[in-house]
Amino acid sequence: MQVAVLPRLPCLLKFENWWGMLPKHASEDKIHRSAWTRPVTVPIPGVPARRLRILVPNIAPRRRSKAPLLVSLACIAVLLILLILPRTPRTPQWPSSSPTDKSTLVFRRELLQRIWKWEIASGHYPSSQSIPKQIGLKTAPLNPALPHQSKSSRIPLDETHTYGVGPRRTYLDIQSVYPNVAYPPRPVPGSVADMDTIMQHCALPILNSEPAPPTHPQYVRDCLEVLRVGGGLDNGQRTRRGNTNDWKYIYTELNATELQQDIILDTPSQTLDPESDLDPGLVKKRNAEWETQVILPAPKKYRPSSSLESPCDPENPRLFHMFWTGPFTDKPYLALLSFLYTQNTGIHLKEWPENSNVCRPEFWLWINPGPAASVPNPSAQRDMYAQLKTSPWASPFLHPRFKDVIKFKLWNTTEQLDGVPEIKDEWRSFKTLFNSGGHVISVPHSKKETDNRDGNDTASTPSTTTTTTTKKGGGGEEEDMLNRTGSKSSKSYDRLSVILSDMARFILCHRFGGIYLDADTIFLRDWEELWGWKGAFAYRWSRLEKYNTAVLKMHKGSALGTFLFRTALKNGLDFHPMSVSLYTADAFLEPLLLRLPDAMFDSAWLNTENYQRDRPPQPYFTEFADFFDTPAQNSAAPQALGFDGFFKGAYSYHFHNFWWKPFDPSRNWPDLGPRFKAGEAAARAALKAEKEKDSLHASAAQHGHGYEYGYEEEVEEVETDKRDLDWSTVLKRTFEAYIRQERPNMYGEWLVW
Repeated sequence: MQVAVLPRLPCLLKFENWWGMLPKHASEDKIHRSAWTRPVTVPIPGVPARRLRILVPNIAPRRRSKAPLLVSLACIAVLLILLILPRTPRTPQWPSSSPTDKSTLVFRRELLQRIWKWEIASGHYPSSQSIPKQIGLKTAPLNPALPHQSKSSRIPLDETHTYGVGPRRTYLDIQSVYPNVAYPPRPVPGSVADMDTIMQHCALPILNSEPAPPTHPQYVRDCLEVLRVGGGLDNGQRTRRGNTNDWKYIYTELNATELQQDIILDTPSQTLDPESDLDPGLVKKRNAEWETQVILPAPKKYRPSSSLESPCDPENPRLFHMFWTGPFTDKPYLALLSFLYTQNTGIHLKEWPENSNVCRPEFWLWINPGPAASVPNPSAQRDMYAQLKTSPWASPFLHPRFKDVIKFKLWNTTEQLDGVPEIKDEWRSFKTLFNSGGHVISVPHSKKETDNRDGNDTASTPSTTTTTTTKKGGGGEEEDMLNRTGSKSSKSYDRLSVILSDMARFILCHRFGGIYLDADTIFLRDWEELWGWKGAFAYRWSRLEKYNTAVLKMHKGSALGTFLFRTALKNGLDFHPMSVSLYTADAFLEPLLLRLPDAMFDSAWLNTENYQRDRPPQPYFTEFADFFDTPAQNSAAPQALGFDGFFKGAYSYHFHNFWWKPFDPSRNWPDLGPRFKAGEAAARAALKAEKEKDSLHASAAQHGHGYEYGYEEEVEEVETDKRDLDWSTVLKRTFEAYIRQERPNMYGEWLVW
């Protein structure tokens, strides 16, 4: 063994003494820069002729500072902690609420119990989910929106549940039947979506919840598949094998009125004493008085669609509401086109049959004619229609073919607020109506306000509805904000109109009933079964356990609406979604305004916030701008897949503002065919004038219709179009092709003029 080692001794000696062979200045410099360590040689087991040189903390000299040693030990400790601690879970955890949130509650427990009982008795709680313990109900309410339960099946649980006394349900297996497999079938009239089933497959885990949230994440991709398969949208192309009975979320109700019964609510014998302590566990809003008495009408009688005398339920009108301020653009234009393309409006029939079993929805587009803080003049209604007729984006919807399903309404803030019984006598006491999440924007008085009071204007309020006027030579950014009519760019965002729309959606749903949609929404499928579900809902604010009211369904004159308006009144008339989330959470009323998964209406949102990117849906957007500017590596999908490949299964898509971004930059005009050629010509002329910004602008003004013939004769080449079309462009051209009768809608129906 020693004979084998001896030939290597020179090398070993050289290895051990390499430090001494360095130039003196180099070694001294090294020692100077490493004063806090010193070399130590230790023997190597089994190799007696070799030694290992290592660096250790230099603690021998007592006169030296201990700071370097402490820093070294601290670094080693941090490294050990990082190695010992378990890795962070893949699914991020978010706080359920802000630690700075303060209570907004002004309703006592007895009133909250009455609200719960009223909503349940009216059939507005078709869910098997429990009622929060904090409400303190002593007995389980009878629920006419749940199937009848025998007394033997009514097992008391820890949390209060409702007992079903309603009609039985039949869950549907919706599939296209040969030979009609090219398109999905229309939803069954009167069908209902089971939100409990949808929540089971689509809801994100709720933090700090009981029982514990599911162990596997609820991916948007998987949710859309359930919505697609359960809704029959896979139209003869089903590739999923196995039993999918758990994915059936659409049902019809049998006409079993003998199982139902009138539910009479207890009425309070006297007004509540504001000084008594009857609400342990509830946290009242600071410096606010309890609501002492709330007047609720008799609960509505729940009736399944099969028991109605007509297809439409007068207690639940099928009204889509949308709010718009400023010049009509391609944004409400596309919302209306998507409505015609997806909803069962009957425009595929020559005449609507009198014996039809389908309830036709209506789209009410509310137009605010001026800045959000202005008062409409006496001729506002006439002026509104005059502007709509001259707008190339709006005029097509004034065609008689659409008069039964699309209606334009004039928005008047004073009239609308006076139409809400809960606040009509008190809202004028506020100095401003523009309160968004506690951020208050004051609106100054103006001379025009006085003029309006003396005239025939319907408004008679202080600065809440004052007409603002632009001051020449001054005013600055605040004055500009007060006079904005629509958002023309990201820098000129019309914040006041956005705040006004936060309040408008609750007013419209409470006064008229129906569903409110933000103007940056596109329909993707028929909403029949959502109308059938009699509860109220909004949807989740991305990963947060808060509401986004871009989609909001509420009932006309409901107890929930009364609660929201009275609570908002005591909180500065703030209707921001985050504030509404606090109202319902503080009062334990969240189940009455169901927070649906955003996958149903906003499928890209989680991906844009860097969540679920490991298994994204189709299409995959990392930011909302991808809808308008599809990244090059994904730009083959829009043309190859078309409408059928755009978040299939979702009910709508919310593109989050981008009011200033055209859907189709190379063809930024309404392309609806010969019937609307004049409007198209005017839009194309305006676009050309805007681009050239020269003498052609004056020529266009003098020869307004002279462009019509020129554009008809112009031959458009593919080279003039964008090579890779974006998703926004493909959807716009798809909807327009349906109006031109060049293709059917998503259900295979051809428009009939």
